Amino acid sequence: MAATSPREDVIIDYLRRQFGHVSAERVVSGSGLENIYHAIVALDGVDAPKRTAPEITKAGSDGTCPISRTALELFCGMLGTIAGNVGLMFGARGGVYIAGGIAPRITDFIARSEFRARFESKGRLQTYLQSIPTKIIIHPAATFVGLRTVARCGLEATGGSRGKGPERS
Repeated sequence: MAATSPREDVIIDYLRRQFGHVSAERVVSGSGLENIYHAIVALDGVDAPKRTAPEITKAGSDGTCPISRTALELFCGMLGTIAGNVGLMFGARGGVYIAGGIAPRITDFIARSEFRARFESKGRLQTYLQSIPTKIIIHPAATFVGLRTVARCGLEATGGSRGKGPERS
């Protein structure tokens, strides 16, 4: 995970001392949000309750905990950076789609965050990234919808029956 600010440098360094390697998963997942929150608490030397990702998300979104809000803002910025890197890596002209536990619950927060600015912040490739849409998948069973589509396409490709493959000549 690469930092983009002195604050992120310090947080990632703290996590590196704790975990060794700091991957994107260490910061942009449910446990990653908790890692960011706990790093802020430790680095700032503040007394704060131990919180889970849902608790941090709620307290950060509704503004009842400044530490949770900061953690959520950092999370969204880092998510934008990683999503932009993925968009470049795969040439995702059709869009970068984000799914998972936290993002669908904080779509409004993400929209107001640095997510999109950080997504596009890639120097000379900024113009390229500006044309790539970003979407958050909010369907609760998106995985199963996709699997059903794949299965249906597979059946059509094999002649429409389950046990029978394509005819061979």
